[in-house]
Parts: sequence; structure tokens; C-alpha cells
Amino acid sequence: MNQRLSPRTTVFSPRKLSARAMPYVFALYMAIIMAFLMSLVITASNFGIDADYLSNALHAYKLAMPVAFLCILVVRPIVVKLVALTVHPHG
Repeated sequence: MNQRLSPRTTVFSPRKLSARAMPYVFALYMAIIMAFLMSLVITASNFGIDADYLSNALHAYKLAMPVAFLCILVVRPIVVKLVALTVHPHG
């Protein structure tokens, strides 16, 4: 009754989302990472790195992240088409 699973056995994980959520999860992760990096760079460029640097960058991030998420959702289909036009499908 206590059966061992082989490493090849695929088990549905209740913590994973369905494949239909992939574009949205991709957009979310991309927005989180890119908005954070861009907030750091742009804050340093505009105000320099001082005692308030991290606070200023996080304040900018609060606006940048949702905007980045929406922009990625809009731009992703266009980018997919552009890549398909410029890259051979078979290596």
C-alpha cells in the first residue's frame, strides 16, 4: 500500500497552474524582474545612489511593476509573431 514512485512517474502537483495560465505567469515574472531592475537603474541615473536610494527605487517600483505587467501582456503576442518571422522553426 505504501507504493514508491519511480523518478519517471509524473504526478499532478496541486501547486502548479494549468498550461493556459502560462502567458500570464510569464508576464508576471517578467514584470517583477524587469520593473525591479529598471527601477534600480533609473533611480540611480536620476538621483544617484545615496541614503534614500533603495526607498526611492522601491517607490518607483510600485508604479513600474503593474505598468510593466500590462505592457508585457499587450506586447507579448507581437513579439511572438516577430520572432516567428525572424527565426527558423527548426534549429
